[in-house]
Amino acid sequence: MSEDRKKLVEVKNVSLTFNAGKKNEVKAIDNVSFDIYEGEVFGLVGESGSGKTTVGRTILKLYDFDDGDITFAGQSLSNISGKDLKEFRKSAQMIFQDPQASLNGRMKIRDIVAEGLDIHGLTPSKEERDERVQHLLDLVGLNKDHLTRYPHEFSGGQRQRIGIARALAVRPKFIIADEPISALDVSIQAQVVNLMQKLQREQGLTYLFVAHDLSMVKYISDRIGVMHWGKMLEIGTSDAVYNDPIHPYTKSLLSAIPEPDPEFEKGRVHMEYDPSAELDGQERQMHEITPGHFVLATEEEAAAYRAERNK
Repeated sequence: MSEDRKKLVEVKNVSLTFNAGKKNEVKAIDNVSFDIYEGEVFGLVGESGSGKTTVGRTILKLYDFDDGDITFAGQSLSNISGKDLKEFRKSAQMIFQDPQASLNGRMKIRDIVAEGLDIHGLTPSKEERDERVQHLLDLVGLNKDHLTRYPHEFSGGQRQRIGIARALAVRPKFIIADEPISALDVSIQAQVVNLMQKLQREQGLTYLFVAHDLSMVKYISDRIGVMHWGKMLEIGTSDAVYNDPIHPYTKSLLSAIPEPDPEFEKGRVHMEYDPSAELDGQERQMHEITPGHFVLATEEEAAAYRAERNK
């Protein structure tokens, strides 16, 4: 699927430690590698604290990584700064988890959406600025009356739409959606995800979609990466990861998804994951078990996974 497509983002052996050398040291990202291809949605899943959001913020250079390298459209982000960083930020934007916290409560919607336009000098006149903001609000299903209102006057779903409009303002190629639906009602979640898919098709966007909800990630993503304790444990197409999980942690995550049938749900057994294997000191790296489906494992574990699939 991906061989003939161009890599937009390459994350190579990236590690990041918070509070290095102190008692409360945390290895937030531990030797993580993956690629995101142009025009695809790469879903990143895992429990709270697994490092998903940190990976997204590190790609955007909101955090500086300790080891490894990240490239965007062929350009290394290791030492990027000044004008180059500003130009990169025009190409890569973020939609945040909590729309209430990510929108400035003292600014009107017109100014929130236009902030990126002002910073990058993309609209020389006030007329062009207003026209562009109006167009962005139209794109996300908001109307003209909303321009002069403040964030607290909107519902959660509307606020998230404003966040999406703000991200789209500078015409980015790549958007990191950091759990954009977790703070919303279930009925609104579907609307926001469908809007994001529509915008992706129309504007040729590439997404890194971070979420807890594996069902939603399968629905929107082309490929999925599963994280735990800062490590990338499994990468594959959404169908492969969802229908044929290999790593025990992925199996555990999938077994936790509730079933709509109450009779089936009563008898469903949640698979417990024993993380002690990750602490045994053995060196693990990504192995391709089936075509395009990679798992973090030792040589012996990889051989066992392959044998299991060849039965």
